[in-house]
Amino acid sequence: MTPIPNATVLAFDFGTRTIGVALGNTLIRFAQPLVTIAGDSQASTMAAIAALVSEWQPRELVVGLPLHADGSPHVMTERARRFARELGERFQLPVVLVDERWTTQVVQDGLDHKRAGRNGRAHRDEIAAQVILQAYFDEQQRDAADT
Repeated sequence: MTPIPNATVLAFDFGTRTIGVALGNTLIRFAQPLVTIAGDSQASTMAAIAALVSEWQPRELVVGLPLHADGSPHVMTERARRFARELGERFQLPVVLVDERWTTQVVQDGLDHKRAGRNGRAHRDEIAAQVILQAYFDEQQRDAADT
């Protein structure tokens, strides 16, 4: 997918209980954690996402794609794909899937011990979304350099 110049991008670390969200811009290619959504239902989760889309007006969405270490899919892979399709249909925006293997482990390893455990879960999801979005920006930059 061709990057959209100077556009806001929202990224999601999809989970069944919480969804981490990060924000970035295609011009500066810098991702930052935004929020963790802990919806009680699919409707409340989508309402929270709709509020973010309305506030930030992204031109593109990125969703982390969970895979086994060998790259093969598992049960969460299809759930994340379904979530990405739903986002694209609901908000009429392009959605890019980004391999998120090792993201949670990288984030957990990087967090200080004060944020570890249950209390750190929300922050961990936001940071995971940030890592996913930064990987997307880095890949776009590599692709641009190769052409």
